[in-house]
Amino acid sequence: MKRARRLAVVVAGVTTLAGVAACASSSSNDDKGGSAANAGPLDPNTKVSITVGCQPPKSSKALRQEWNNDVAAFEKLHPNITIVSKDAFPCEDPKTFTAKLAGGQMENVYYVYLTDAKNIIENGQAADITNYVSGVKNYKYLQPQLLNVFKGGGRLWGLPKTNYSMGLLYNRKLFQQAGLNPDQPPTTWDEVRADAKKIAALGNGIVGYADYSANNQGGWHFTAEMYSQGGDIVTPDGKKAAFNSPQGHAVLQNLQQMRWTDNSMGSKQLLQISDVQPMMASGKLGMYLSAPDNIPTIKDQFQGKFEDYGLAPMPGAQGTLIGGDGYMFNRKDTPDQIKAGILWLEFENLTPGKGQFDWAQKAIDKQPVGLPQPNIFTGPPAAEELQVRTQNANLPVQNYKAFADGDPKVKYRLEPPQAQQIYAVLDGVVSSVLTNRNADINSLLSKAETKVNGILANAD
Repeated sequence: MKRARRLAVVVAGVTTLAGVAACASSSSNDDKGGSAANAGPLDPNTKVSITVGCQPPKSSKALRQEWNNDVAAFEKLHPNITIVSKDAFPCEDPKTFTAKLAGGQMENVYYVYLTDAKNIIENGQAADITNYVSGVKNYKYLQPQLLNVFKGGGRLWGLPKTNYSMGLLYNRKLFQQAGLNPDQPPTTWDEVRADAKKIAALGNGIVGYADYSANNQGGWHFTAEMYSQGGDIVTPDGKKAAFNSPQGHAVLQNLQQMRWTDNSMGSKQLLQISDVQPMMASGKLGMYLSAPDNIPTIKDQFQGKFEDYGLAPMPGAQGTLIGGDGYMFNRKDTPDQIKAGILWLEFENLTPGKGQFDWAQKAIDKQPVGLPQPNIFTGPPAAEELQVRTQNANLPVQNYKAFADGDPKVKYRLEPPQAQQIYAVLDGVVSSVLTNRNADINSLLSKAETKVNGILANAD
């Protein structure tokens, strides 16, 4: 699932790709110059043009202008390189992405979700860039597990752009009205339940806690809740379902109790993100699971107020769902195109104070500054980026402190394989619990387990 629509520091727990099929290595661009001998700096006298995906759409006027300005600044710095921007929304459309990859129609530098990198590598649909990144100043400071998403067969196939992780978004104003401390958000699911009950008791149609249960979003949130309790959706080898477990029962039992015993989730169910965001904006919702990027959406699209919202880590603190995006390179790229593309990505995505991290310019453009993500660096670049972001913040950053500080013990986990198909099955489980007072959790999980095992078996 991705933003809206939908990373705290990405630490231990992300599945690496070291064991990908050997065919990925054999399909690299070594015959076009992938060897170290051809991976020196780009000759400034060599003219090269590259297409780059995910230019912001015209409807996002400020972001598109920032992109165009960055392209102009980059081309002035590198007059031998021409950037040909390609815009599309969404940047990766599941309906066409696979076909474009198979047909070799991707840009020279193309946009991907983190969850797609593994298949791309295994299918030999990206260029090997291992020998081209040694000159990237901040490469060694990229979050290791985030970078590992783009590794396979001992090689590197892409670079990260942004990340997100799930947390608990809550209405500070409603917390105060319910006699709760907005600076001490709940840290366990028992506390979430207790706080939701107090918030719902305010009446006037106010819901204490909301959760998704339609359009695959219920399965997505169920996954995040499983991770938060230390559970998993599939076995480590990806061959079998793993959610018919004590953690799976606990997740559903908690939702069942909040919905039917406490009546803290309201009567309207089968909710999606498009339902929950306006509820939060209008002051009718106390809490829901979210990534930081929901906050600007609630403000801009639904006229919420930044100061009303806080963000806390996932209750349970055992794990959280992460996602994000990055760029990979067309396997048909020449060595010079790879070199030019890496220079562009370093400028636009991997340098504090420039490109996507030009917080000073974003503040001038009245873009939201101060959210705790993306957070892709470690060491000195992380400190530098944080300093610039804080200096230019136009959001109440203290409201996100608990989330930003995080917990070093939390495991940050990617979505499971065959995520959307699995989510569709789990949607039915969550929606049944939230719409049927007498839903049998044991039966629901058992039937879903059988279906998901079939999905995973057919994916082999």
